[in-house]
Amino acid sequence: MKLSKNLSLSEMLKSGTAERKGIENLPTEEHIENMKVLAENIFQPIREHFGVPFGISSGYRSEALNKAIGGAHKYIDGKYVATSQHCKGEAIDLDRDYANAPNNAEVFHFIKDNLNFDQLIWEFGTDENPSWVHVSYSTTQTQRNRILVAYKDDNNKTKYKFYGR
Repeated sequence: MKLSKNLSLSEMLKSGTAERKGIENLPTEEHIENMKVLAENIFQPIREHFGVPFGISSGYRSEALNKAIGGAHKYIDGKYVATSQHCKGEAIDLDRDYANAPNNAEVFHFIKDNLNFDQLIWEFGTDENPSWVHVSYSTTQTQRNRILVAYKDDNNKTKYKFYGR
């Protein structure tokens, strides 16, 4: 099934962790519709601008997969609740550093300067180039256009700060 001209559902569902651990990673119809909106508003404009294929390091995640990889979550009354937009089909992680141009920084800046998005994250890496780019598009609220940088604190815990501060 195609989500957009250059993005298939199978690409958004692929997960080495899910395969290794036998975790079911199946979206609902609502999640698939969200992925179509994400593909049309985020992935496809990037793909058409650069004209090259993109590696997806993380697309849709079931709650079980999100828990297995340590994705965004909280506990409510002692129960695990995934809070990652990946679990709604609203987020994608892109990685171009395995190939020639564009690099991840170029992708990040294109998104920042040209697309309407909910959240854009410079994921780790260096000041010159992130290890990958996380971008989300909300189907339930106005896009926040929030730009963050992920880093590890002194206790090796992932933290986020606003980009440019």
